[in-house]
Amino acid sequence: MEANMTPTSVQDDVEAARRYAVEMHEGQLYGGRPYIYHLDAVASALAPFGPTAQVIGYLHDVVEDTGATVQAVRERFGSFNADAVALLTDEPGATRKERKARTYAKLSTVTGPLELALVAKVADRLSNVRECLLEGNVPMWDVYRGEHAAFRAAAFRPGRCDDMWAELNALLAPTSRPTSSEA
Repeated sequence: MEANMTPTSVQDDVEAARRYAVEMHEGQLYGGRPYIYHLDAVASALAPFGPTAQVIGYLHDVVEDTGATVQAVRERFGSFNADAVALLTDEPGATRKERKARTYAKLSTVTGPLELALVAKVADRLSNVRECLLEGNVPMWDVYRGEHAAFRAAAFRPGRCDDMWAELNALLAPTSRPTSSEA
């Protein structure tokens, strides 16, 4: 009976993470859409990696972009998910360049089971780059392209999510540069 309960409780965790993310990101937009649009895209990309990956996907921005704390995530979703969210939260810095350099340094040290957080980070980046292409957001695409080598050096782990990396590499190739949505 317990074996039958586990999948349900894990799926309940995914749904609880989504509800919490909706609550915490209330009023925030991703482009012109409610923020859950982005979180659903990330969680969907993470579906092949299991429900824990999806929980991390839904929670990946709650500490960085809302009033949530790592401790609040820990209390609601456990230590593993809180540790993953802490890894995915940008480090402080005066500029994006400083924040990303510090965050990438942190990500480069991740090993073992917490490498699942890196998979979530790749899904997040892939979602953002796809959106840049969809919306013709050339300035942000240029930012992601400029950061790609450092991001890959920090987050790539062979065999973890090679298909996502292949797509991300292709979408950030110079020939994939979007055309501006402004006419």
